[in-house]
Amino acid sequence: MISNRPYLIRAIYQWIVDNDWTPHFQVDANYPFADVPQEFVNEGVIVLNASPTAVQALDISNDVIGFRARFQGVERKISFPPQAVLAVFARENGQGMPFPPEPYPTEDSPPPESDKPKKRAKLTVVK
Repeated sequence: MISNRPYLIRAIYQWIVDNDWTPHFQVDANYPFADVPQEFVNEGVIVLNASPTAVQALDISNDVIGFRARFQGVERKISFPPQAVLAVFARENGQGMPFPPEPYPTEDSPPPESDKPKKRAKLTVVK
């Protein structure tokens, strides 16, 4: 079964933006495949401003959340699986949704889809 977490993250993010608030992600920085600036991590958690004016190329897919953002003037590529998201909330009032921590995947778990090569579709003639 597909997790509902990425769908809820997208919905809450859009709701926050539609209300002209500033969306933030609270992320478990130690979650496998989380690529976040470790110098801004506090007690294993990082809070990321994900407003449309603060990030570029935001992609919230079912397998990975990614965007580019500036930290102290330096552009960084950020990515993390939806399972690493602990909350999506508005800075202005804290409205949003917390998520329970997810267990870390086992060593034989595959990496997020964005790290895998894409398979090309094949067309066949049916007579």
